[in-house]
Amino acid sequence: MKILIAILIFSIIVLIHEFGHYIFARRFGVRVNEFMIGLGPRLFGIQGKETMFSVHLLPFGGACVMEGEDSSSDDPASFQNKPAWQRFLIVFAGPLFNFILAYILAAVLIACVGYTPATIDSLMEGYPAEEAGLEPGDQILSLNNYSIHFYQEVRAYNTFHPGETLEVTVKRDGEKKTFTIEPRWDEKNGVYLIGILQQSANVKASFPQIFSKAFWEVRYMIYVTVQGLRMLVTGQLGMNDLSGPVAIVKTIGDAYEESVAVSIFYALMEMCSLTILLSANLGVMNLLPFPALDGGRLVFYLLEMIRRKKAPEKVEEYVNLVGFAILMTFMVIVMFNDIWKIFVG
Repeated sequence: MKILIAILIFSIIVLIHEFGHYIFARRFGVRVNEFMIGLGPRLFGIQGKETMFSVHLLPFGGACVMEGEDSSSDDPASFQNKPAWQRFLIVFAGPLFNFILAYILAAVLIACVGYTPATIDSLMEGYPAEEAGLEPGDQILSLNNYSIHFYQEVRAYNTFHPGETLEVTVKRDGEKKTFTIEPRWDEKNGVYLIGILQQSANVKASFPQIFSKAFWEVRYMIYVTVQGLRMLVTGQLGMNDLSGPVAIVKTIGDAYEESVAVSIFYALMEMCSLTILLSANLGVMNLLPFPALDGGRLVFYLLEMIRRKKAPEKVEEYVNLVGFAILMTFMVIVMFNDIWKIFVG
């Protein structure tokens, strides 16, 4: 059951991503030869007027196969025969739709369960937050000018900026106050602590808040993804900290089993939260300026619009081919690492 749920979540995220490409391609008159969910051999398909809609064997991945996308074509409806700005928007639409999906699900999640405010419930005696002058009831507005809207953002910021001096702005009795806090290393837990505790239950969101808080929820998920990438690039995270499809399926499965033991509703909300994170994650990852990813192709089209000259097709094709080979090699390594961690530990 948990594997089916993981496959369903992946399929929805990929479907929405490819649907973004498809909608914009059709809007600009590009012929779409096949809209496929999954990879590998085709299981079945339905032939539309121009497009084959198909499902393939491997549930991870999908594609919106456009005429002339990766090769030259004389067809006026070819992708490569469209202006650079249209090609840019068609490619950008995939990640954009992932962010839209994340926003819609975030609105549903907040409407159903509310949100956790960044309000201090209590302080750890003798720790930096108390010493700096913070008080229970203070609402945290920002950390080092990074706006805060949920308590989990406070935890995330401290995780991604361990030991960093904090300029904490709070609202107290309707007034803004700013305090400087030096996090303290905790030997027992092996982390930097500032001594803030939050134990309150979620707060119900008003109708307007549902939409504003949904925006900040998606921003939070994007922030977590970007900061994770930063720590990976700077060496603060290693290969053992990466999770590929196998590890993600296990995470989804474990989360489902734990949450469904509480209630079906709780399980649905937990799956909704994971889908928000994964959809935002896919959107960010696809925008990275790496060959074979949407972001790499966007760089080519952006340069074309600036230079008013298209890059040689062979150059773009070669760069994307090399990038794809590197990407697939990396994915194989990550998947092997996932399996190793599951069975060996």
